[in-house]
Amino acid sequence: MIEAKQLIELNNQKRTGLSEENEKYYSDFLIYMRLQLSLSEQQTEEILMEILDHIIDGQREGKTARMILGDDPKAYADDIIEQLPTEKKRNVVTFISSLALNLLGYFMLFRGLLLLIGPMFKDISSEVYPVTSGILVLIIFISSLIGVKIIFSIIKHSLFKEKQTPVKDSIKAGTMGMVSMGIIICATYFLPDLGPSFLFPWYASFITGGTLLGTSYLLKK
Repeated sequence: MIEAKQLIELNNQKRTGLSEENEKYYSDFLIYMRLQLSLSEQQTEEILMEILDHIIDGQREGKTARMILGDDPKAYADDIIEQLPTEKKRNVVTFISSLALNLLGYFMLFRGLLLLIGPMFKDISSEVYPVTSGILVLIIFISSLIGVKIIFSIIKHSLFKEKQTPVKDSIKAGTMGMVSMGIIICATYFLPDLGPSFLFPWYASFITGGTLLGTSYLLKK
């Protein structure tokens, strides 16, 4: 059995043979299917490959993807989604966790850089309060979860439309990203110092940030 990762690579190669019209039709269908995080990735990729082969065969006979799959690809995709097995919950949690760790990793790198350069201009404390930091980590995780949900929703609403608005969608997604980062920055400055504290210097932040980014990468893999 070909694994999901290999199917994705093969799918990317085969799609280059599609006409512009068929590529647009199939790409929207593919993205919509892959955004269903609750579905089995393996089963989803196998179905996507079968449909792609069907479209390629039809294209050789002068047919379009719309002629083969119909005028309502979303409804067709929804019918398939109802029949596919769901993914293990741990895989969905892993996906969200990898995004949260990624964001937290960059935050720690930024903190380390701030502690390294900041003292040249003003006194900056390297103290860390575990309770406050725990609340901040929770905020980052929730922000990542909400951000993913909203961005996926934006993408879904942009699919299967004759007239797409990529600039408008990018602005919406960018605004969501800025709001999430703004919430995290505000939480950093305004959360009170709770419980005991300990020193956490700049190099420790760099090491932690690098470790978190590495862990995030491994989770994605």
